[in-house]
Parts: sequence; C-alpha cells; structure tokens
Amino acid sequence: MELLIVVGIIVLLIVIIGIYLWSTYNGLVRLNVRVDEAWSDITVQLKRRADLIPNLIESVKGYAAHEKGVFEAVTKARAESLSANTPVDAAAAENHMQSALKSIFAVAEAYPQLQASQNYLQLQGELVDTEDKIQASRRFYNGGVREMNTKVKTFPNTLFVRGLGFKEREFFEVTDSAAIAEPPRVQF
Repeated sequence: MELLIVVGIIVLLIVIIGIYLWSTYNGLVRLNVRVDEAWSDITVQLKRRADLIPNLIESVKGYAAHEKGVFEAVTKARAESLSANTPVDAAAAENHMQSALKSIFAVAEAYPQLQASQNYLQLQGELVDTEDKIQASRRFYNGGVREMNTKVKTFPNTLFVRGLGFKEREFFEVTDSAAIAEPPRVQF
C-alpha cells in the first residue's frame, strides 16, 4: 500500500511537471510568434516609408536642384533602412533616416511654391502617418520582446528554455532618441 502511494505521488509530480513544461513551451512559442509578427510590422512600415522617399525627393528636386548633397543623404539613408535586418541595424538606419528627412524638409521650407504643392503636401502627410505607424510598431515589438525576455529569464524557466531553442531577443533601441522622438515636421 505504501509503495502504491509513493508511486502515485511520483506519477502526480511527473504529470504536474509535464503540464508546466507544456504550458511554458506553448507560451514561449506564442510570444516568439508575436515578436516575429511585430518585427514584420516594423519592416513593412519601414518599407512603406522607403517607397515614399523617392516620390518626396522628386517633388522637392524640381524646386531645389542645387541641393544635391541632401538628396544623396536621403537616398543613402533609404538604402540603409531597406537593408537593415536586425533591430540594431534598423536603429542605426533610423537615426540616419531621421536626419536625412529633417534635411529635406529644411530645403522644402525655403520654397513656398513647393509647400503649396498638393503632391508635396500629400506625400508629407503620408510620411508623417507612416512615421506614426513605425513608432506604434516599435512599441508593439518592444512590448513583445519585454514579455519574451521576462519569460526566458524567470526561474525556473531559465533552467530549460534555452535548451528548447528560446533566447532573449533584442529591443529596438535607437542611440539618438531625440532624433526620433517625434515625426519630422515642416513649419509653414
């Protein structure tokens, strides 16, 4: 009888541990997928912004043909943004893009006819909207990373989750946070 009780307790403990591991594993899979989805949202918005940039450049170019350096900087920042594959690369590209966009908007301020152009105003509005979406996507991504990293680091999960292939993820952090604190704006 005592042997049966001991075996029952051992079986019960194995079942409880199995349920805990199953639940933890499935939770980590869900978090991992959520972080991947959030990263995909960021890349979609960065691509959208990169697609708007050539149109914006063409709108400004006709008015400010002598501002070649500004256009080259924006083009270079666009290429860097499109080639970023990790949060660290994307953060560096984000700094360069914000600086380049501020330059092009500064050039546009010098041309009142350009500021009155419907095409330019529409592109500018779409760009500001895209910047807002990028910021929201970054927050969603970082929230998912925070949850994932917390679950990976929490005891007793830390004892076995790395063996299952889960690891901490990188936050989307920008080195110059003042550069991206708000979308680029043009003062009329």
